[in-house]
Amino acid sequence: MGASVRTRLGTAGTAASFVLLLLVGVAGPNAARPGLGPRGWAPGDLGWHLTSAVVTGLLWAAYVVGAFGVLGRLREAGRGPGTAVAVGRAAAFLREWRVPLLLGVAALLTAPFGSADHTNYAAYGRIAAGGGDPYLTPPDRWAAGDPVTSRVEPPWTHTVSIYGPFATALQALTSLVGGDNLRQTVWAWQVLVVVAWLAVRLLLRRAGADRQRVDTLWTLNPLVFGIGVLGAHVDLVAGALVLAALVVASRSPVVAGLVGGLAVSTKVTCGVAGVALLLAWWVHERGSFVRRTVQVVVAALLVAVPLHVWAGPHVFDQLDRARRSISLATPWRLLFEWLAGGPLAASTARTVITALSVVLAIGLVVVLTRLTRDSAALAVTAPGQAHLVTTVAAARWLVVLSAAYTLAAPYSLPWYDLLTWVALPLLAPGVLDVALLVRLATMGVAYVPGRVVGMTPSVERLTLGVRRRVAPWLVLGVWGWLSLAASRGWSRRREPRPPAP
Repeated sequence: MGASVRTRLGTAGTAASFVLLLLVGVAGPNAARPGLGPRGWAPGDLGWHLTSAVVTGLLWAAYVVGAFGVLGRLREAGRGPGTAVAVGRAAAFLREWRVPLLLGVAALLTAPFGSADHTNYAAYGRIAAGGGDPYLTPPDRWAAGDPVTSRVEPPWTHTVSIYGPFATALQALTSLVGGDNLRQTVWAWQVLVVVAWLAVRLLLRRAGADRQRVDTLWTLNPLVFGIGVLGAHVDLVAGALVLAALVVASRSPVVAGLVGGLAVSTKVTCGVAGVALLLAWWVHERGSFVRRTVQVVVAALLVAVPLHVWAGPHVFDQLDRARRSISLATPWRLLFEWLAGGPLAASTARTVITALSVVLAIGLVVVLTRLTRDSAALAVTAPGQAHLVTTVAAARWLVVLSAAYTLAAPYSLPWYDLLTWVALPLLAPGVLDVALLVRLATMGVAYVPGRVVGMTPSVERLTLGVRRRVAPWLVLGVWGWLSLAASRGWSRRREPRPPAP
């Protein structure tokens, strides 16, 4: 199949996937989309009803077709800036931003789906804005009959917040905007998510990443859009903060530290960005390594410490409880069920799996380091910006560390991958693009429709079967694929050989 045909098919698949995702988003409440009550001044839905079987089929089709669409467009992405066209500044802006802005507006006309996490965000913000402690008070313990906290769904009704204090502050802000109306509160949160998604694209372009590669892997990637933007997950906001810290770090470590402090205070796993930045400075800025490190650490503490003091002493309570959980779609679940069902007690099995996951994560860091060793070769296309080398190096280490964590973690969900995808477009094309795309598509399909209520028994059996019996083996295959690729030196995607003269 010729490259142009592959690209056209990829574009068609991408477009079809976006259409399917948006159709689910504008439909009425269903197995993927919880009801949010009266719409107030926020956008409503079109009122049509999708059965749990139909919505599951639509989302599976969207993610599978979308993955093939991205795969088809990858061949042309990352080949340089393309042919320059002389246009005015306004025309250039419209040309580059028309489609992303239209997609952003379209996202704001939908209601989030794929989980009920956004109702949790609204509840925690409601509690914080009302003077309560969302790290101590679960939604069902707040005011009886509250129009926001009472809409939280199982199994989260008894669960306190797991998010950082800056995430809680943003959730409280959206609660103040939305008031007593859950739909208004969720829509205010959606605005923050869409702004973060657009900001990632802007930051990637400012960092010199090729526009085609940015749009293929980020802006026009239906999996990122469906899981992150239409799912309205806090991970996308955290990822935007992380990328901002990496992009400004070469010019101002202090600003990078301040933004990084906000990122870590949104989700604690964003701390890997600090390690990535230090590794990049050690390699490329060793003469100023100590000064830059002190600046970024002190600045991060200036932000993080007051936020954590404001949040109170219970910030990490739920995080400690969650660290021993094991997702159904990870290979670790298969091992856990075998160990706990036979030779070991459940608590001992969890301890063994935690230890093994740490070993695997270290091994994956080695594998991904080898696969990305030439990552700066084609990534930066902006001329005369040598300082971007450090940014790309930091992005490389962020991809290595965050991907190793999400791949190896016993508890992992599709939106956890977003931290890797915010930085991936800054790296040169390689086998990692495809492997991580398979991982994201696998996890996306595994967690359709995404809620634990609203399904018929047959749909529940089918979707749980995919999650428990298919997805773990595909993720295991990604582990093996990456290890084989590293052992054979497939650090970059192989390009087709030119025809013989």
